Amino acid sequence: MSASTAERTWSGPSAPERLEILRNTRSIAIVGASNKPSRASYFVATYLLSSTSYTVYFVNPVVDEILGQPVYKSLADLPEAPDLVEVFRKHDDLPGVLEEAKAAGAKTLWLQLGSWHEQVAADAEAAGLNVVMDRCVKIEHARFHGGLHLAGFNTGVISSKRQVLA
Repeated sequence: MSASTAERTWSGPSAPERLEILRNTRSIAIVGASNKPSRASYFVATYLLSSTSYTVYFVNPVVDEILGQPVYKSLADLPEAPDLVEVFRKHDDLPGVLEEAKAAGAKTLWLQLGSWHEQVAADAEAAGLNVVMDRCVKIEHARFHGGLHLAGFNTGVISSKRQVLA
Protein backbone atom coordinates (compact mmCIF):
# COMPACT_ATOMS: atom_id res chain seq x y z
CA MET A 1 0.00 0.00 0.00
CA SER A 2 1.52 3.35 -1.00
CA ALA A 3 1.79 6.32 1.34
CA SER A 4 -0.96 8.16 -0.54
CA THR A 5 -3.44 5.29 -0.29
CA ALA A 6 -2.65 4.19 3.26
CA GLU A 7 -5.50 4.62 5.72
CA ARG A 8 -5.42 8.00 7.39
CA THR A 9 -5.72 7.80 11.15
CA TRP A 10 -4.13 11.12 12.17
CA SER A 11 -6.58 13.90 12.91
CA GLY A 12 -5.35 17.41 12.24
CA PRO A 13 -6.28 20.75 13.75
CA SER A 14 -9.82 22.06 13.28
CA ALA A 15 -10.53 25.18 11.22
CA PRO A 16 -10.48 27.44 14.32
CA GLU A 17 -7.18 25.84 15.37
CA ARG A 18 -5.69 26.40 11.88
CA LEU A 19 -6.83 30.03 12.03
CA GLU A 20 -5.11 30.39 15.41
CA ILE A 21 -1.90 28.89 13.98
CA LEU A 22 -1.96 31.41 11.12
CA ARG A 23 -2.73 34.30 13.50
CA ASN A 24 0.25 33.35 15.68
CA THR A 25 2.59 33.03 12.71
CA ARG A 26 4.93 35.89 11.84
CA SER A 27 7.39 34.12 9.52
CA ILE A 28 6.99 31.31 6.99
CA ALA A 29 9.75 29.28 5.38
CA ILE A 30 8.78 27.57 2.14
CA VAL A 31 10.85 24.42 1.80
CA GLY A 32 10.99 23.26 -1.79
CA ALA A 33 10.21 26.72 -3.12
CA SER A 34 10.48 26.98 -6.91
CA ASN A 35 11.29 29.85 -9.25
CA LYS A 36 9.01 28.31 -11.90
CA PRO A 37 5.67 30.18 -12.17
CA SER A 38 3.88 26.92 -13.04
CA ARG A 39 4.67 25.39 -9.63
CA ALA A 40 2.26 25.57 -6.70
CA SER A 41 5.02 26.81 -4.39
CA TYR A 42 5.58 29.84 -6.66
CA PHE A 43 1.85 30.65 -6.64
CA VAL A 44 1.75 30.34 -2.83
CA ALA A 45 4.87 32.50 -2.52
CA THR A 46 3.36 35.21 -4.74
CA TYR A 47 0.21 35.24 -2.60
CA LEU A 48 2.06 35.31 0.73
CA LEU A 49 4.32 38.18 -0.38
CA SER A 50 1.50 40.28 -1.87
CA SER A 51 -1.44 39.55 0.43
CA THR A 52 -0.05 38.91 3.92
CA SER A 53 2.24 40.56 6.43
CA TYR A 54 4.30 37.38 6.97
CA THR A 55 8.04 37.45 6.56
CA VAL A 56 8.58 34.81 3.86
CA TYR A 57 11.78 32.80 3.41
CA PHE A 58 12.52 30.50 0.50
CA VAL A 59 14.49 27.29 0.99
CA ASN A 60 15.91 25.40 -1.99
CA PRO A 61 19.52 24.23 -2.33
CA VAL A 62 19.65 24.75 -6.12
CA VAL A 63 17.99 28.18 -6.61
CA ASP A 64 19.54 31.56 -5.74
CA GLU A 65 16.56 33.93 -6.05
CA ILE A 66 12.76 33.74 -6.18
CA LEU A 67 10.56 36.79 -6.77
CA GLY A 68 13.52 39.07 -6.03
CA GLN A 69 14.13 37.42 -2.64
CA PRO A 70 17.21 35.45 -1.62
CA VAL A 71 16.88 31.68 -1.38
CA TYR A 72 18.48 29.79 1.50
CA LYS A 73 20.12 26.38 1.05
CA SER A 74 18.52 24.96 4.23
CA LEU A 75 16.38 25.95 7.21
CA ALA A 76 19.59 26.16 9.27
CA ASP A 77 20.72 29.07 7.06
CA LEU A 78 17.72 31.30 7.82
CA PRO A 79 18.37 34.52 9.76
CA GLU A 80 15.70 33.58 12.33
CA ALA A 81 13.69 30.58 13.48
CA PRO A 82 10.64 30.35 11.20
CA ASP A 83 7.28 30.13 12.94
CA LEU A 84 5.86 27.93 10.19
CA VAL A 85 7.61 25.61 7.75
CA GLU A 86 5.51 24.99 4.64
CA VAL A 87 6.74 21.90 2.82
CA PHE A 88 6.66 21.28 -0.94
CA ARG A 89 8.77 18.12 -1.01
CA LYS A 90 8.20 14.49 -1.91
CA HIS A 91 6.99 12.00 0.69
CA ASP A 92 10.34 10.33 1.32
CA ASP A 93 11.98 13.70 2.09
CA LEU A 94 9.50 14.61 4.85
CA PRO A 95 11.29 12.95 7.82
CA GLY A 96 14.46 14.90 6.96
CA VAL A 97 12.53 18.15 6.60
CA LEU A 98 10.99 17.54 10.03
CA GLU A 99 14.46 17.10 11.57
CA GLU A 100 15.58 20.37 9.94
CA ALA A 101 12.42 22.15 11.16
CA LYS A 102 12.96 20.94 14.74
CA ALA A 103 16.62 21.98 14.66
CA ALA A 104 15.67 25.40 13.27
CA GLY A 105 13.19 26.02 16.10
CA ALA A 106 10.01 26.02 13.99
CA LYS A 107 6.65 26.00 15.77
CA THR A 108 4.53 24.52 12.96
CA LEU A 109 5.13 21.93 10.25
CA TRP A 110 2.65 22.44 7.40
CA LEU A 111 2.55 19.84 4.62
CA GLN A 112 1.13 21.06 1.34
CA LEU A 113 -1.96 19.67 -0.43
CA GLY A 114 -1.44 16.02 -1.32
CA SER A 115 1.27 15.55 1.30
CA TRP A 116 0.52 13.17 4.16
CA HIS A 117 2.92 11.33 6.47
CA GLU A 118 1.47 9.83 9.66
CA GLN A 119 4.85 9.08 11.28
CA VAL A 120 6.19 12.57 10.57
CA ALA A 121 3.02 14.05 12.09
CA ALA A 122 3.39 11.90 15.22
CA ASP A 123 7.09 12.73 15.56
CA ALA A 124 6.46 16.46 15.03
CA GLU A 125 3.68 16.56 17.63
CA ALA A 126 5.87 14.60 20.08
CA ALA A 127 8.50 17.33 19.61
CA GLY A 128 5.90 20.02 20.42
CA LEU A 129 5.21 21.28 16.91
CA ASN A 130 1.79 22.07 15.47
CA VAL A 131 1.13 19.93 12.41
CA VAL A 132 -1.10 20.55 9.40
CA MET A 133 -1.15 18.09 6.51
CA ASP A 134 -2.73 18.02 3.08
CA ARG A 135 -3.73 21.69 3.21
CA CYS A 136 -2.52 24.83 1.45
CA VAL A 137 -1.44 27.87 3.48
CA LYS A 138 -2.63 30.18 0.70
CA ILE A 139 -6.09 28.60 0.52
CA GLU A 140 -6.46 28.49 4.31
CA HIS A 141 -5.33 32.11 4.73
CA ALA A 142 -7.67 33.30 1.97
CA ARG A 143 -10.57 31.27 3.40
CA PHE A 144 -10.19 32.89 6.82
CA HIS A 145 -9.75 36.38 5.38
CA GLY A 146 -12.69 36.42 2.95
CA GLY A 147 -10.72 36.29 -0.26
CA LEU A 148 -11.40 32.84 -1.62
CA HIS A 149 -13.23 32.11 -4.85
CA LEU A 150 -13.85 28.48 -5.85
CA ALA A 151 -10.93 28.75 -8.28
CA GLY A 152 -8.66 29.96 -5.47
CA PHE A 153 -8.52 33.68 -6.16
CA ASN A 154 -10.31 36.84 -5.06
CA THR A 155 -12.94 38.08 -7.50
CA GLY A 156 -13.57 41.31 -5.61
CA VAL A 157 -17.33 40.65 -5.88
CA ILE A 158 -19.34 40.01 -2.73
CA SER A 159 -22.69 38.50 -3.61
CA SER A 160 -24.87 35.53 -2.82
CA LYS A 161 -25.94 35.35 -6.47
CA ARG A 162 -24.05 33.70 -9.27
CA GLN A 163 -22.41 36.25 -11.55
CA VAL A 164 -24.23 36.64 -14.90
CA LEU A 165 -21.88 36.96 -17.85
CA ALA A 166 -23.17 38.51 -21.06
